[in-house]
Amino acid sequence: MDKVVIIGGSGFMGSHTADELSNRGFDVTIFDKSNSPWLKENQNMIEGDMLDIDQVSKALKGAKFLYHFGGIADIGEAKKNPFETINHNVIGAAVAMEAAAKEGVKRIIYASTMYVYSPYGSFYRASKQASETIIEAYTEEFSLEHTFLRYGSLYGPRAQEWNGLKKYVDQVIRNGKLDYIGTGAERREYIHVKDAARLSVDVLDEKHKNQAITVTGNQVLSSTELIDMIFEIAGVKKDVKIDEKKRSNDHYLMTPYRYTPKAAKKLVPDEFIDLGQGIFEIVEEIYNEINEES
Repeated sequence: MDKVVIIGGSGFMGSHTADELSNRGFDVTIFDKSNSPWLKENQNMIEGDMLDIDQVSKALKGAKFLYHFGGIADIGEAKKNPFETINHNVIGAAVAMEAAAKEGVKRIIYASTMYVYSPYGSFYRASKQASETIIEAYTEEFSLEHTFLRYGSLYGPRAQEWNGLKKYVDQVIRNGKLDYIGTGAERREYIHVKDAARLSVDVLDEKHKNQAITVTGNQVLSSTELIDMIFEIAGVKKDVKIDEKKRSNDHYLMTPYRYTPKAAKKLVPDEFIDLGQGIFEIVEEIYNEINEES
């Protein structure tokens, strides 16, 4: 049974990937700053600091694969805290690679973003671009393998409060209306987190070593189309205010493609969770949160 360590395995994408790895028979260890609320009985948990190379090295002993989901993933937070973002995302990646080289890990699977293709995303995008370059250099110098996972628009259970789709559904359920900053024409390739988790484990195949993989869904919607779907599924009369003037330049409008980093293959699931079903799950999740609060 191959050992897999997941830095940031207590979070949204990390926890679902941990579950998928466990389902496929891997020996899973989660390394995170806080205990995972979704930890399974057959998973190990190590609470630690991903910037501490001794702690990371100790966790990696005997590991064949390392998934790195740790760091700051919210574009807004990254813009407000650039130094902290660089420290956690870039130095964190370097610590992971140094520890992986020291402990003889075969491959690191690094959670990147579609924003590496674009001039958008502020310090979040810059930190991911820098981390990819550092990981490539470690791969060359220490005979390691890597796979970059450049995720599209993720949604589903366990999402952070700042997750775009969850944030929209939350407003509709709690307030009966939605304040949307943007034009409404923005288009995204949505992929359910469980579908993304399956693809994130599929890339362990040898054909994906030293590759960049774009992980997106089959369902492409404009923001206006998505908002209409949310109100319909929630059973709430549409009440939306679109404010184009406050639109941030940190997010792309139609496509992220501007820059040309390492060429990527694109993976989409053959079978996938329908976006409508996924939104319905989030609606139920938020109603459950409201019941727990009351």
